[in-house]
Amino acid sequence: MKPQRPRPARDPAQNRPPQRAEPPHGGPRRRPPSGEGGSGQGWLWGHHPVAAALANPARTCRRLLVTPESAPALAAALAAVPEARRPRTEPADRPAIDRLLPPGAVHQGVALAVEPLPVPDLDDLLDGLPAGAPATLVLLDQVTDPHNIGAVLRSAAAFGAAAVVLPDRHAPPVTGTLAKSASGAVEVVPLVRVINLARTIVQLQEAGFLCLGLAEEGQTALSAERPAERVAIALGAEGDGLRRLTRERCDRLVRLPTRPPIASLNVSNAAAVALFALLPRE
Repeated sequence: MKPQRPRPARDPAQNRPPQRAEPPHGGPRRRPPSGEGGSGQGWLWGHHPVAAALANPARTCRRLLVTPESAPALAAALAAVPEARRPRTEPADRPAIDRLLPPGAVHQGVALAVEPLPVPDLDDLLDGLPAGAPATLVLLDQVTDPHNIGAVLRSAAAFGAAAVVLPDRHAPPVTGTLAKSASGAVEVVPLVRVINLARTIVQLQEAGFLCLGLAEEGQTALSAERPAERVAIALGAEGDGLRRLTRERCDRLVRLPTRPPIASLNVSNAAAVALFALLPRE
């Protein structure tokens, strides 16, 4: 490694952390976790996201606001939390919770202040997969809507996917909005961020994954595939679909057997159908 040239001194207020070199294959950088709308403590809301966060030993929960009418629905989840992890619980009315959350948040009388989860690393995830066991990954190419990403996470949890992978650039943080759409799946399905999705596909292929790209022009229907034990399914944003490099890196393109006049589905619906189609056949 070449010695670094000395840098001129700067005002401490302008200091920034040094940039990290891009890892091979475009794997994810290790970085501080991102919080609600940025960094630091954020809010989750709604019965399912809050109950799932309370049940997740990896999640640090700080403060629970709950209305009297919603308290019974969370009583069991709260009682199951070890005392060392149990958040401070405060009775509150709905207007008080409304003031803490984004406009229009459907909180059901429950809001939980949490620390963000650690950002998972793809290499660690792959190393942790049971040897020889089937595994499915979902790759999202330029899907930026937090509602869609949350819905994909929910389907990934329902159909047993090992993780959802998306490019770090332009990807939204894990906010309360995303967590509400995921209905608790944020706590159980790793959301892995990578620098370059095309190179990540190469990394997955080297790890034994068959990488399929979902596209309208795919030559075969996904349901007709006899995929390998380890499969990564790539889905693109609505309108643009998969980018050129993503298409080229996939082993092949497949399609869903939709019928006219509907040629395609919303990305979250397509992910649910694709994950169902990839379930092991009994």
